[in-house]
Amino acid sequence: MKIRPLDTSQVLMGAYEIGDMINASRELQQYLYWKEKMSSDREAQQGIRTFQRKKDMFEECERFGHFHPDYHKSLEQVHEAEVMLEKIESIRRYKQAETELDDLLIAVAETIAHSISEDIKVPSNDPLPAGDCSSGNCGSGGGCSGNCG
Repeated sequence: MKIRPLDTSQVLMGAYEIGDMINASRELQQYLYWKEKMSSDREAQQGIRTFQRKKDMFEECERFGHFHPDYHKSLEQVHEAEVMLEKIESIRRYKQAETELDDLLIAVAETIAHSISEDIKVPSNDPLPAGDCSSGNCGSGGGCSGNCG
């Protein structure tokens, strides 16, 4: 196999083509639509402000840990504000569109990385990535990073 020098301009052109395809995707269009809807939704903006205030109060309590007299009350208020946000359609749909766009971008990154080597790791927003030991890979014959146990 003969190794050819990398043609950076060709790689960049391919990247721009991928970018154009992503810009034309349904996922991006839905994301932008719901982002705008959420931004212009008074109920959503009020809910976001309320959530941010509750979160700020909790972070102040969190500095002192469980021993702060308002720690548990503040934590509960943050959860209640979060539940209220989930009831607002524009926020719920925006978050769904954001997840779908994120999934698309991760799939593209994985495709590019794995076309080079299956060993290349691609970051994601998943708190429990597939390669994590909690996924069952270590004992089930799947790939493992050796960090189990």
